[in-house]
Amino acid sequence: MFSLGRQATRATVTVSPLREPGGAPREAEVWIPLSDGARLAARLWLPPEAESRPVPAIVEVSPYRHDDHTRRRDLIRHPYFAEHGYASLRVDIRGSGSSDGVLQDEYTELEQRDVCEVLAWISAQQWSNGSVGMIGISWGGFAALQAAALVPPALKAVIVACASADRYAADVKYQGGCLLATELLPWASTMLAMNARPPDPIRTGAGWRELWLERLAESTPFAEAWLTHQHRDEYWRCGSPAEDYSAITCAVYAVGGWADPYRQAVLDLLERLECPRKGLIGPWSHQYPDEGSPGPAIDFRSECVRWWDHWLKGVDTGVMDEPALTVWMPEAPSVRRRVRRPHGRWVAERVWPSDRGFVSAWYLGDGSLLESDAPLLELRVAGTESCGADAGAWCPWDERELAPGQGDEDARSRCFTTAPLERRVEILGSPSLLLELAADRPVASVAVRLCAIAPDGASTLLTRGLLNLAHRDGSEEPRPLVPGRQETVRVSLDAIAYALPPGHRLRLAVSPTYWPWMWPSPEPVTLSIRTGASRLDLPLRSQGEDEAQPTSFGEPAVGGSASICDCERVLTTNGGRSELVVNRKRGHRRVREDGLEVGGSQNDRFTIAEGDPLSAAVECRRTMSIGRGVWSARVETRSTMTADRERFYVVNLVEAFEDGERIFSRERSFDAPRDLL
Repeated sequence: MFSLGRQATRATVTVSPLREPGGAPREAEVWIPLSDGARLAARLWLPPEAESRPVPAIVEVSPYRHDDHTRRRDLIRHPYFAEHGYASLRVDIRGSGSSDGVLQDEYTELEQRDVCEVLAWISAQQWSNGSVGMIGISWGGFAALQAAALVPPALKAVIVACASADRYAADVKYQGGCLLATELLPWASTMLAMNARPPDPIRTGAGWRELWLERLAESTPFAEAWLTHQHRDEYWRCGSPAEDYSAITCAVYAVGGWADPYRQAVLDLLERLECPRKGLIGPWSHQYPDEGSPGPAIDFRSECVRWWDHWLKGVDTGVMDEPALTVWMPEAPSVRRRVRRPHGRWVAERVWPSDRGFVSAWYLGDGSLLESDAPLLELRVAGTESCGADAGAWCPWDERELAPGQGDEDARSRCFTTAPLERRVEILGSPSLLLELAADRPVASVAVRLCAIAPDGASTLLTRGLLNLAHRDGSEEPRPLVPGRQETVRVSLDAIAYALPPGHRLRLAVSPTYWPWMWPSPEPVTLSIRTGASRLDLPLRSQGEDEAQPTSFGEPAVGGSASICDCERVLTTNGGRSELVVNRKRGHRRVREDGLEVGGSQNDRFTIAEGDPLSAAVECRRTMSIGRGVWSARVETRSTMTADRERFYVVNLVEAFEDGERIFSRERSFDAPRDLL
């Protein structure tokens, strides 16, 4: 036994060693008390000397249930931090896992206050020397940035992976003012099922069933709030550090992957923060870099310890003497090698924005991209509901969900292609497209893709951007278009790195539709694009002997990808109606030594009829199970979303089963006006 805490509220826990005794970290379940009487469930790993010699602490907060859902991932990193002299904690936020309460929405003010209380509690414990760092991926990364913006005194540094500082414009709901049909309802559906699962009876104790029934009865589908706030308003500003980057004063290490939808945040944070900062973007999807695919993965745990040692222990590890930004530069195969699989190398920039970078302007011509002025023409592009079928997953979990070849997608769009490149080109940064256009409807959007074209004609997606044209002057107060009136708009594309050898080409593709990524406008749209006046601004990097040396990373000690999900994407068309079905299945698996097992599956179905944007529909089904021995519980949800010209309609069904018997069922309907969407 050992005692935690020197506050008035103390917790006593039983310690079970992670490994054989003899200097190994010790693992314990703890309850963290909050000022309103609620408790948060956490797991703590301690170095053996921490009781007599207090140590710095690392904390990861998340709603994804450390008791089961993230157990495998947590065991990869938190014991490692403890082995290197840190108290390491994994905390479930209020309303998740075995913590008290009901989770009503993402990133609430209450959640942010709770996190600050957690940091204060940690800094006051007997084993803590008062210095705390935060690490997190996805929601946990958001939480770390939000905590940093509140400047709690104990927080000295954060590591943020696959997250964003902007809740409205850079998350699963809206992009460029467009509604993300591919994510808004599917992710809300996933959280609905996650929140409806019971806590672990052994961990929670006698009140587990009462807490489960409370969550079933009181959980609100997140999609309702997200559809209520279709513009950038105070709802989104709360918890968006992008509203005031200067509020963050602790050191920030921002990490992302080129296959991850949050990669833009790494460059934004480096450019706009004023605190000490460092960035890393690798060849990964939505994962920590030591398990990242398609890879290569790196030894990210030791990179974290270098960061923590510098900022929490004052050890000169050299981590801040290195370039501000290190990225993986993917490279298309040369004409001579004819290797199909792209490779790459690590490159670095001493500062960001780079002092070696420059913008190359390419003007839209009659199907061409030109480095000189192009003739003034008016080119029309009509939307087709099939455009977007080869978009791939918005948030791919591994390379099976990446976008396939873009040849068919290019045929559905208006394309502008360069001549074969005469010199090597390295793209690094965030391209943008200045468009002079008109639309024939008051509500219209535009989707833009940038592709690399190999000498054999294969089209590879590099990056893309969306813009709701009603949001052309910002998302706070959108304005409808005047049909036929010429407008000048700028479409931002997500950050990218890519090297093209001579002989390859670049292609820009434009369309007013991109289903199911982008919810379609209420009427069919035709855009008129003025060439010559429209141009692609492409961020390029100089190459030469004076390039900064990138950080050297070791091989990951942990093996394999974090993905334990089997994914299948099937597209069918029949009589002008298309249906994309995405199935993800997680096998039934044991996650704890005491016999706790979990399983789950999700099915997303996106349907639309050609020429009828009002036929767009999304249906999401989720199943999540948990059990131990003879006890079992299962949650099933079904969510649907449709729209007419005036409103969006969402229906959510939740059913819960214990030992095979249904104990709860609720169907909830919601609708919201379409506000220039």
